[in-house]
Amino acid sequence: MHELSLCQALLEQVADIAREHGANRVERICLRIGPLAGVEPQLLQQAYPLVAIGTIAETAELVIEPAEIRVRCTRCGAETVATANRLLCGACGAFQTQLISGDELILAHLELTLAD
Repeated sequence: MHELSLCQALLEQVADIAREHGANRVERICLRIGPLAGVEPQLLQQAYPLVAIGTIAETAELVIEPAEIRVRCTRCGAETVATANRLLCGACGAFQTQLISGDELILAHLELTLAD
């Protein structure tokens, strides 16, 4: 289950950011995950409480926002929404597309409680 190691890396990054800002607690962690990221959001959500024990983010809420799959057509130049198994241009139907989003795993934002 690589979601466990992703949670560990995420919490290391969160702890570094919290330390840089002088926070004493993390309230909320928001991730943006695309369907092509190779991550199961539900498994990540389940692994999080186990990994967060004893960290600055132990009581933080983990919010996962889905990212849509978007492609840019190299034939007509349109940027359109696509599906995982059909990365076709939504404007002209061409298969010559470049993925511009949908494979990301991004720490979108944090809510921190700052030390007094």
